[in-house]
Amino acid sequence: MKYKAVIFDLDGTLLDTLEDLANSMNHVLKSQGLPIHDREKYKYFVGNGMYNLALRTLPPNKREESYVRHCHELVKETYGKMWADTTQPYTGIPELLDRLTTLRYKLAVLSNKPHEFTLLVVEKLLERWSFDAVLGERTSVPRKPDPAGALEIASLLNIPPKEFLYLGDTGIDMTTAKAAGMHAVGVLWGFREADELRKNGADVLIETPTDLFKLLK
Repeated sequence: MKYKAVIFDLDGTLLDTLEDLANSMNHVLKSQGLPIHDREKYKYFVGNGMYNLALRTLPPNKREESYVRHCHELVKETYGKMWADTTQPYTGIPELLDRLTTLRYKLAVLSNKPHEFTLLVVEKLLERWSFDAVLGERTSVPRKPDPAGALEIASLLNIPPKEFLYLGDTGIDMTTAKAAGMHAVGVLWGFREADELRKNGADVLIETPTDLFKLLK
């Protein structure tokens, strides 16, 4: 198969955002007099949008919808101040993006991070590269694992879904890729384990960003 485009998940795939997400949510929890969580636990709290991040980190007896919404707003506000404290591209990502750009692949980002944050983070931390589409969570479009966002990117780029490589680090990403008819590439440097990626349909797993070069030949 000759691929023409690559869709990247953002958190855990292009960028290591875990520390800033964990610190932001823990700041909110602490401000509410609630227990905080270890950084490693956030690998499983993140991935389904910030509302679900708040929901998952709250104690079971604090999950009334109105309170979850309150903490959701607080973490969005806090993350807006802390998102760039430690976040940076994973080792090998700059080389991968350089190579894909040289080979004239179309590049896109699809994230469950709020759309405004997705745009901001890509603009500030991945400014060296040109992305043909950057989409985050929007109220008008179902979030991943619904394939709507991936199919929207395929339509915007006028490229059939089967000609996309889709890179992500979670089962949600693999499910999204398969539902959209794209080649699901699970990355092992992110937040989740190989078993989760395989169980959710990964066509191939790669250990480092430059391993993707083997699929481009």
